[in-house]
Amino acid sequence: MKFKEKEFLPVILGADITAYSLARSFHEEYGIRSLTLSMTQGGYVSTSSMIENRYYPNLEVKENALKAMIEVGKEFQGKKKLIIFGCGDWYVRTVIECKKELEPYYIIPYIDEDLLNEIVLKDKFYEIFEELGLDYPDTYVFDCKNDDPDKIQVPFKFPVIAKCANSALYHYAKFEGKKKIFKFDDEASLKEMLHRIKNSGYDYKFLIQDMIPGDDSYMRVLTCYCDQNSKVRFASLGRTLLEDPSPSAIGNPVAIVNEVNEEIVAAATKFLEHIKYVGFANFDIKYDERDGKYKFFEINVRLGRSNFYVTGSGFNTVKWIVNDYIYNDLGPYVVADRPYVYSVVPKSVIKKYVPEGDFKNQALKLWSEGKVCHPLMYGPDKNLKHIFYAEANYFNYIRKFKRWGSSIALQKGTTVDDKTSKYNK
Repeated sequence: MKFKEKEFLPVILGADITAYSLARSFHEEYGIRSLTLSMTQGGYVSTSSMIENRYYPNLEVKENALKAMIEVGKEFQGKKKLIIFGCGDWYVRTVIECKKELEPYYIIPYIDEDLLNEIVLKDKFYEIFEELGLDYPDTYVFDCKNDDPDKIQVPFKFPVIAKCANSALYHYAKFEGKKKIFKFDDEASLKEMLHRIKNSGYDYKFLIQDMIPGDDSYMRVLTCYCDQNSKVRFASLGRTLLEDPSPSAIGNPVAIVNEVNEEIVAAATKFLEHIKYVGFANFDIKYDERDGKYKFFEINVRLGRSNFYVTGSGFNTVKWIVNDYIYNDLGPYVVADRPYVYSVVPKSVIKKYVPEGDFKNQALKLWSEGKVCHPLMYGPDKNLKHIFYAEANYFNYIRKFKRWGSSIALQKGTTVDDKTSKYNK
């Protein structure tokens, strides 16, 4: 591969599909090679020709991650403008918490710690939505520190969805049957699990939510970019065609079709500008056919793992960061409006597991017209090891769906947090 020299260099923490998508986006737009810091020496990132991967064992330790970032920062100080990216919640939190130490070396396109701590607590997130009159699932808040599970009074019908409000604290809780997302069909099973959670040491809140009916196609993923003045300058909406059915990744979109919905974008814009957000935000949303409303589940303070649905449709995500922080020229407000298919699964999986209907027909028509992108399969990246890993990942989904079935059939009724490894290696 041939590379260009630019005044900036992306430094990416992680080695998952998010990291590869970012590196590919930078190469497509600017012809540059990205630098990744990760805990892996294999996989499609470390074997990519367009990525320099630096291996750091124990990068999951905050002090080690900070040391690695400063080491790289000093190496390029005065030579390149470094833009730091985290490919996972833990990496992003580390960058945000270490802003003071990192700012001499890096451009840091993320919010500050105070705002992070406010909006990643899901109960606080919903409180802001309530204040602004925006839609979210009906939610009952259970205080694990003070409330009695036996006295719980859920104000809506079962089945319900339950999840922690504080993912960071919940990570350390140990109890039988632990999950990130629970589905309860009756009050007795809900009470039993809440007793286990209370006894685990997790002492923040647990959210019990009305389960919104509908299959994967009811889900939406929204990516927005807010400039340094907290104005939304870009939005791209995707409708989920199919989600990963495997337990370790359930809820992650594996196929998305871009669409336009002014109502959803307006709601997200109202929220982001109210809280004075900066950088990329990623929302999980579900359409509720019972009242015709789109309900927001949560916000990720970074690009999602399926972010290439944006770049692949012709709106390169990294341009917004570079134009804002390097060139100070964002141009006019843009809403992505090109129908396209994003897929990490073969066409045969979509044909077999997506229910018949207009949405499936639209996706297959776009695919037949060549309007489809596969994030890990990038023509210029000719490293044979990378090609092997990318194709193995692609065709492995045939086995996954054969083993686990379609998540559509499970009718689980909600999305879930990113189920990749905590540190994305």
